[in-house]
Amino acid sequence: MKNITARQYRILSDHMDIYQFMLEIYERNWRNGVPAPFLEYALSSTWMDKSYSYLNRIWFDGDKIIGFVYTENPVTDIYFSLRPGYEEIAPEMVAYADAHMPNLEGKRHFIIFKGQDAIQTAAEKMGYQQISQWNDMQYDFDKPLDYPLPKGFHFVPQGMLDIAKISECCWKGFDHEEKEGPWDGDTRNNYGLLQSPHQTLEYGVAIENESGNYVCYAGMWWIPENQLAYMEPLCTVPEYRQLGLASAALSELYRRMKPLGATHMTGGGNPFYEKIGYHPAVTWTVWRKI
Repeated sequence: MKNITARQYRILSDHMDIYQFMLEIYERNWRNGVPAPFLEYALSSTWMDKSYSYLNRIWFDGDKIIGFVYTENPVTDIYFSLRPGYEEIAPEMVAYADAHMPNLEGKRHFIIFKGQDAIQTAAEKMGYQQISQWNDMQYDFDKPLDYPLPKGFHFVPQGMLDIAKISECCWKGFDHEEKEGPWDGDTRNNYGLLQSPHQTLEYGVAIENESGNYVCYAGMWWIPENQLAYMEPLCTVPEYRQLGLASAALSELYRRMKPLGATHMTGGGNPFYEKIGYHPAVTWTVWRKI
């Protein structure tokens, strides 16, 4: 007999249990919700507004977590994780999200992955309609990924990454310099990530130029329970793009992760991924109440 209860998320005490829950329900197409590193990466970053996390809500069957509704970035994007076999709580989860989750300036969106049929049905009954969708790519490790490193560059030795150089590379690589000015030496975000309980910085890949500056970086969260190489983030400094550095960095990640038992690696929706051999694997859909 099921004994279903619910309560609010407690950020200081619930994270590890939520992480384990996400490991247990993981599917490669995310039909039960996001992989475990997705939320931890956000919670460990300075770019996420965590002040709304008290609105997140957990559902239990006895002591077992069966559902979770939560925000990421922006806080008006609402996500759902649901354990298979408990689809009957989907209407309650969606009703809670509709009544209580952030709706700043009427911009609340439900993020529903293809395959989350119970959540989608409940959202439709609440008056939500799909307004957009896109695909994220994955790389299957049953085929080699082997793009060469261009001349004049080299990989930083594994386990020897410099946090300050990663921070500067990411600042430039995500075009903050163009929009917000030169990097100011603030390394807080990457030191916060370094202290994440499940981060695996030792597998990350950085590429240096001849001057010793990092010009491409690919982070890695190794999830052995799911045989998942969760790649996040990936960036290249603007003046070094279109040289094949990102392809070489992902190839190096392949070489590092496959011997550990990884079967697949995440990517994004950029056509670049499909060009180097990734395939569409996860369909995001965005829903808004009309």
